[in-house]
Amino acid sequence: MSYLLEALPALPNAPLTIAISECLVGGEVRHDGGHKRSSLAHDKLEGLFKFRPVCPEVGIGLGIPRDAIRLVGDIKSPRAVSTKDSALDFTNKLIDFASDYAPDLDDVDGHIFTKNSPSCGLFRVKVYGKKDTPPIPEGRGLYAAGIAHWRPDLPLEENGRLHDPVLRENFVTRTFVHAHWRALLEAGLTAKKLIAFHSAYKYLVMAHSIAGYKQLGRLLSDLSGDVERIAVQYFSQLMQALAQPASRGGHANVLSHLQGYVKEQISSSSRKELAELIESYRRGEIPLMAPLALLKHHLGEHEATYAWNQMYLQPHPVSAGLRRDL
Repeated sequence: MSYLLEALPALPNAPLTIAISECLVGGEVRHDGGHKRSSLAHDKLEGLFKFRPVCPEVGIGLGIPRDAIRLVGDIKSPRAVSTKDSALDFTNKLIDFASDYAPDLDDVDGHIFTKNSPSCGLFRVKVYGKKDTPPIPEGRGLYAAGIAHWRPDLPLEENGRLHDPVLRENFVTRTFVHAHWRALLEAGLTAKKLIAFHSAYKYLVMAHSIAGYKQLGRLLSDLSGDVERIAVQYFSQLMQALAQPASRGGHANVLSHLQGYVKEQISSSSRKELAELIESYRRGEIPLMAPLALLKHHLGEHEATYAWNQMYLQPHPVSAGLRRDL
């Protein structure tokens, strides 16, 4: 192993622990006494995660079954009220539940929420305004909003969006980065380890956000100050950069950069073959695994240690097959 990874703890093994809306794993906790068991959680993510179920509506004491709730009022600060009696307002209880539950997420590496839920919806939740006017689908469930506020660096996603292979791979990537960072902190943070962590992840960041890549580089250019303070800022900026899914262009750019580490060692015909695969991928003609597999072959064969140890090449377990559809 290179000096990059010698300074770092090992990437944590699957399964990682993540929080999830309880109805998605079959918990009969919905207002009608049913569930929204998601095949995704049990199939596509099988083996990657251990789920920690949570239902905020049950958590604030609402029964099963119960009247449904919905978001009403100002789109920026909606209230959660009963659909049967608007005088029954659960806003503060849901906000307080999120605040109280957030510290319990210290040992989890992500959270999956329920689509469209007034408590757990992460995106485009309906907010009802004046009578006889259509709802505005631009809200966020109050529990989800609270977790996003109190745990801004925690990878968050919604069950419906995880059916998209790009968003699914992006979420899983972020959970493993989050787990690796937690392991780094537990092992003891130093300036050397912070630089090693960034060095190992720099090409992964580049694939997601060139702007983020440059910003992180500038942040770490001077570590003469408070390293712990810089590390907190670094990780927040890192997770913001990774929240932007990598495009084909981003992947192709990184593949080309990594190819540079063996350009003098491989034949001209091999360079041409790899370059053509990368461009074919960029144009959307082949999946990512085609140029990636050939690149990894050349990096390994010619012992390009720095490039070989880049987390970009394997940010999560290969067995999950998450990059087959990219």
